[in-house]
Amino acid sequence: MTRIIGGIAGSLKLGSPAKVTRPTSDRIRESIFNRLESQGSLEGVRVLDLYAGTGGLALEALSRGAYAAIMVDSNKQAAAICENNAWSVSRALEKEEREGEWEVSRLSVKQFLATQGETYSAAAGTGFDVVFIDPPYEITSEEVAENLVDLLPFLNKSATVVVERSSRTEPPVVPAELELELRKDYGDTSVFWLDLK
Repeated sequence: MTRIIGGIAGSLKLGSPAKVTRPTSDRIRESIFNRLESQGSLEGVRVLDLYAGTGGLALEALSRGAYAAIMVDSNKQAAAICENNAWSVSRALEKEEREGEWEVSRLSVKQFLATQGETYSAAAGTGFDVVFIDPPYEITSEEVAENLVDLLPFLNKSATVVVERSSRTEPPVVPAELELELRKDYGDTSVFWLDLK
């Protein structure tokens, strides 16, 4: 069972499509968000969740103070689950009179990054402060490296990118514009913290 861990919607259960997604475990998600909150990296920020699955990472951010979250997943079942989960979180926020904007894109990550640069960009003031990249393990490190390059125009100044990968795969090559701040391993999962230089 996947749930929101903290914030206004804390303990809310999230739907998860069987065999379609691999939600981030509560332990890893809690570690990620404790670090983000300790850095003051959530309040009022814009969040992008690539390969969103259940939307758990983006919606956890909304629950904990993010202003807006975009979830990207081309799988129809996963995208529908993201929307259902987002409505549940929205209702929890409304009860506390707090706003939280969200959108689900059913494009592939590659298509989204190739076509949505004018809609979401740092230059236009609609870029992102925190980005989660948690692809299925069968996505290659080369493809994740391409995602990182294509993501650059979407990143606001001092943005943080959190990449989750199997610890058995090669780490993705990080473009020169990003700096690897930290790698943390949790069993068979590795989390990479990248900061925009």
